Amino acid sequence: MGPKKKGDGKKKKGGKGKGGKKSKDGAGPSGPTPEQLKAQVATLTADKAKEENERNRMQIDRDKVASFWDIKKKEHEHALALVRNKDVEREQLQERQQAEIKVYNQRMKHLLYEQQNIVGSVKAENEVALKLQRQQAAQRESQLLNDLRTLKDNKKEMELNYEDTIKQMKLDHAKEITKMRQQFDLDAQDLIAKTDKKIKQTRDNDEFQRKQEIHEIEERKNMHITDLMKKHEKAFSEIKCYYNDITQNNLDLIKTLKEDVTDMKKREAANEKLMYEIAQENRRLTEPLTRALKEVENLRKQMAQYDKDKHSLQQLRLQHVDALKHVQNLEWEYRLLQEKLEKVQAERDDLYARFESCIFDVQQKCGVKSLLLEKRVQVLLEQLEKKDTQLGEAMGASKLLDATSGAKFGIDKVIDTKNQKIKRLYYELGRVTKAHNSVVKAFQSKLAEFGVPLEQMGLPEYIAKLPV
Repeated sequence: MGPKKKGDGKKKKGGKGKGGKKSKDGAGPSGPTPEQLKAQVATLTADKAKEENERNRMQIDRDKVASFWDIKKKEHEHALALVRNKDVEREQLQERQQAEIKVYNQRMKHLLYEQQNIVGSVKAENEVALKLQRQQAAQRESQLLNDLRTLKDNKKEMELNYEDTIKQMKLDHAKEITKMRQQFDLDAQDLIAKTDKKIKQTRDNDEFQRKQEIHEIEERKNMHITDLMKKHEKAFSEIKCYYNDITQNNLDLIKTLKEDVTDMKKREAANEKLMYEIAQENRRLTEPLTRALKEVENLRKQMAQYDKDKHSLQQLRLQHVDALKHVQNLEWEYRLLQEKLEKVQAERDDLYARFESCIFDVQQKCGVKSLLLEKRVQVLLEQLEKKDTQLGEAMGASKLLDATSGAKFGIDKVIDTKNQKIKRLYYELGRVTKAHNSVVKAFQSKLAEFGVPLEQMGLPEYIAKLPV
C-alpha cells in the first residue's frame, strides 16, 4: 500500500506541475501534448517499477526476518522443552534418591545389629582397598604430572628450536640479500663502466673520423686551389701569346702598307683608332670572361665540396644513429637487469613472508594445543582432587557396606573416566604431532617449489632436533 500512495502522490504532483506549466505557457483548454503525456507515462512507469522493486525487496527481507524469527522461536521452544525435561528428570532423580535413602535408613535400622559384627572386618578390608586405590591414584597423578612436565619441556624445547631456526633463517636471508645486493651493485657498476667506455670510444672514433675527414677536405681544397692557379697561368699565357700574335701581325701589316703612307694615312689613322677600340673591347671582354670562368670553377668546387660534405654528414648521422641505438640497447639491458633484480627481491620478500607466516601459524597452533592440553590436565587434576575429597568424606561419614561398595564402584568409574580422558589426550597429542609433521612436509614442498635448498634453510637439522 505504501508504494501505491507514493505513486499517487507523484501523480498529483505531476498534475499540479502540468497545470502550472499551462498557466505559464498560456496554453489553451486543449490540455498537454501527446509528447508530454508520453514523457509523463514513461516517468510514472519508471517510478512504478522502482517502487515495485523496493516493495519486492522489502517483502523478501520481511520474509527472511520472519523465517529467521520462526526458526529461532522453534529453537528457543525446543531448548525450553529440553530444560523442562531436564528439570523433571532432576526432580524424579531427587525423589528416587530420597526414597532410596529412606529404604537404606530402614534397612540400616533392621541390619544394624548384624552389621556391627562384620564392621571391623569390612572396615579393615575397605581401608586396605582404599589405601591401594589411593596409592594407584597417587601413582596415576604422578604419572600425569610427569606427562605434563614432559609436555611442557617438549613445548619449551620446540619453542627454543623454532626461535633458533627463525634466527638462523633470518641471518641466512640477510647474508643472502647482502650478497645479492653486492653482486647486483657490482654488475650495475660493470655495466655502467662498460657503457661509459663504449660511449667514450664511440665519441673518440667519431672525433678522429671527423678530424680525418676535415684534413682530407683541406687537402682536396689545397689541391683544387693549386690546379686553379695552374689553369689560370696557362690561360693567361695563351691569351698573352694570342694578343702578341695579333700585335705582330698588325705591325707586319703596317710595315707592308708604309709604302702607301700617302694614300693610306687616313685609313691608317682609322685603322689605328679601330685597333685601339678593338684592343679596348678585347680588354673589356677578357676581364668578365676570366671572372665568369673563376665563378664557374668556384661554383663547381663548392658543388663538389657540398656533395662530399653532404655524404660525410649522412655517414656521421648514420653512425650517430647506430651509437644512439647501441646506447638505447645498453639502457634497455640495464632496465631489464634492474627489473630482474626487483623481481628476485620481491620473490625473496614473498618467500620470507610466507615462511614467517607458516612458522607463526605452527607456533600458534602448537601454543594453542599446549594450552588446551595444560587446561585439560589441570581440570582432570582438579576433578581427581574433588573426587578424592568426596571419597574421603563418604568413607568418613558412612560405615555401611552398601555405601562402601557404592563408593568403590564410583571410584572405579572415576578412574575409568580418567583413563579414557588420558587416552583422548594422548590421541590429541598424536593428532597435533601429525598436523605438525604435515605442516613441515608442506613447508618442504613449498621450499622445493621455489627452488630454495633445504640445507641452506637449516630445516633438516631442525627436524632432527624435534621430539617425536
